[in-house]
Amino acid sequence: MSTNLESFRALALQVTCHAVNQTNDRHEVRSLMQNSINRLAQQIAASIAFIGFDCRLIVLPEYFLTGFPMGDTLAGWGEKACIEMTGAEYEALGKIAQKHKIFLAGNAYEVDPNFPGLYFQTCFILDPSGSIILRYRRLNSLFAPTPHDVWDKYLDCYGLEGVFPVAKTEIGNLAALASEEILYPEVARCLAMRGAEIFVHSTSEVYNKNLTPKDAAKITRAVENLAYVVSSNTAGIANIAIPIASADGGSKIIDHRGIVLAETGAGESMAAFAEIDLAALRRDRRRPGLNNLLSRQRFELYAESYRQSHFYPANTMLETEVDRKHFLQTQQATIERLSNLGII
Repeated sequence: MSTNLESFRALALQVTCHAVNQTNDRHEVRSLMQNSINRLAQQIAASIAFIGFDCRLIVLPEYFLTGFPMGDTLAGWGEKACIEMTGAEYEALGKIAQKHKIFLAGNAYEVDPNFPGLYFQTCFILDPSGSIILRYRRLNSLFAPTPHDVWDKYLDCYGLEGVFPVAKTEIGNLAALASEEILYPEVARCLAMRGAEIFVHSTSEVYNKNLTPKDAAKITRAVENLAYVVSSNTAGIANIAIPIASADGGSKIIDHRGIVLAETGAGESMAAFAEIDLAALRRDRRRPGLNNLLSRQRFELYAESYRQSHFYPANTMLETEVDRKHFLQTQQATIERLSNLGII
C-alpha cells in the first residue's frame, strides 16, 4: 500500500443512538456504551465487506454512545455520561480502527482534567493504529460548555492549533465539525486555512426531503473551501422522551464541487458511501480560475471587522460555577446589548 492514497472510499455510517438518560448508575452507563460499541464493531465489519476493503474512512454520528443531556446538571452529566480522554471507550473504538485498518471518526461528551466540573463535546479521529490523531472540541453550543467559555485557559493548555486541529494523514488532511457548526462558516474556514481537505461531520439533526439550512450549509462549506464533507447523522435516538425518528436520515458525502455523491434516507444504513478523489481535489485547488475560491480569499479585508466586533462573550465560565440557565441568560444579554448598539 502506498504511503499516500490518491483515492479511497469513505462511509458516513448512519446508526441508532442508544441514549443513556434513563439511568443514573455510572457502571450501567458504561455497560450501555460498550453494547453500542459492540454493535458498531459488527456493523462496521459488515459494511466494509460490502463496500470494499478500500474503505479507509468511516464517520459516526454525533454523541452516538450516549445521546444528549436532558435535565442533567453539568456536573451530573459529566459524571454519568462523559468519557475520559484516555478512557476504555476510546481504546475499544481504537481496536475496531486497528482491526480494519481504517480512520474512524466520531463524537462524544468528554471530561478534561484541566477543566474540572466541565465537559466538552469532542469530535475525534482514530487512525489505523488505534491512536487518537485529532481531538476537536465544539466551539459553538447553546447548551454545553465550549473552549470559548474558558478561552484564556484553553489557549494556555492547547494553543490555537489545538482549537482548530487538522490531521495530515495518508488519506488527506482531516478536520472535524460538530453538528450545527456546519452553519458557522468561520469554523470550517479556520480549518481550511490550516490545510483541511476533508471535513468529517458528526451530526444529529432533523432530516427532510426539502433542502434544510444544514444541508445547504454542507454544500456551501464544501464549495467555498474546496473540500469534501462526510456527514453522518443518527438513525434516530432510542431510550429518550422525544420520538425516536426526530433526528434520523440524510447522511451524505459531498465533494469539493458541491455535488452530493451519496446519500441515505431514514433508518440504520451504510448507503452513504462514495469515493474520495484526493488527486482531483488537489488538482482543482492548484488550478487558476474563477472556481478556485480558496486561493482567491482576501482575509485581510475582514480581519479588522472581526477584531472590533464583540458578540457572544468569551470566558463566561472561567472563574465561576454555573448551571444550565447560564447559556440562555448569556445569549439574552448578548441580544439586548447588540440591540442597544443598533446592530440587530
